[in-house]
Amino acid sequence: MAEKKANDGIRIQKVMAENGVASRRKSEEMIEAGLVTVNGRKATLGQRVNPYRDVIAVDGQKLLTNVKKHRYYIALNKPRGYVTTLSDEMDRKCVAELVENVPERVYPIGRLDRNSEGLLLFTNDGEFANQVMHPKFHINKTYRVTVRPDINDKQAMQLAEGVVIDGVKTAPAQVTVLTKEPGRVVMQIVITEGRNRQIRKMCEAVGLEVARLKRTSIGPVRLGMLKPGDWRELTEPELNALGSSIRSAQQQAEAKPNSPKHDKSKARGSWGSGGQRAEKKPKEKRTYKKVK
Repeated sequence: MAEKKANDGIRIQKVMAENGVASRRKSEEMIEAGLVTVNGRKATLGQRVNPYRDVIAVDGQKLLTNVKKHRYYIALNKPRGYVTTLSDEMDRKCVAELVENVPERVYPIGRLDRNSEGLLLFTNDGEFANQVMHPKFHINKTYRVTVRPDINDKQAMQLAEGVVIDGVKTAPAQVTVLTKEPGRVVMQIVITEGRNRQIRKMCEAVGLEVARLKRTSIGPVRLGMLKPGDWRELTEPELNALGSSIRSAQQQAEAKPNSPKHDKSKARGSWGSGGQRAEKKPKEKRTYKKVK
């Protein structure tokens, strides 16, 4: 490990993440909940340890930090009806059941609600999971959304500009109307955040009912022809592309640490249009995107 120093040690949440216990953020929650011990004593957040000398236990089970694990990066096509947890006190179907045959214990990166379907990533690499989930890295997440009964330009523009959910305005999104039928509209929505039930709440905020929600891609990783309930390992080009996106976001953040906020007044009403209305020309798509 890069931070292996005899005097300083490594922060315990980093050790947990690098050994596939959970993401760093989730590991911090486990430490604060008193589930982690070091040499028989409860660990503290930020505590530095020597993973080759100290005995670390998580929920009573010793963490084998000396064992070099194979890193798994999994893409799953989550079917509807499964909750994104490793276990459920209500005895509902869990996504963990669908990846039981992965040789190492993996956990989901982010989540999809029970009634949503599509691409869900799993890993035992905590640092990787944290980077993919963190909004500062701007990893695009693409959804195919079926709403009822119809959508107008104003509603689409509101979704693209951002709407207030749970007291906080969403970041700008890209909204494309794919098809329109009586009482039913299919859209593609691309966001960079990953808030709880975000797409559903965004649609509800503008008066739309979500009939179906499917995530089709996360960054360069696409669902493709993967069947519901099946999983595959990410390819090397996919991992390289994800890493490139993360590094690019880091470099931009370092280059402009105090960049001014976007002036919404100058961009209001400036939208990109990709063609005619869908009901007039079904093959054409109309895209609404906040111009920066």
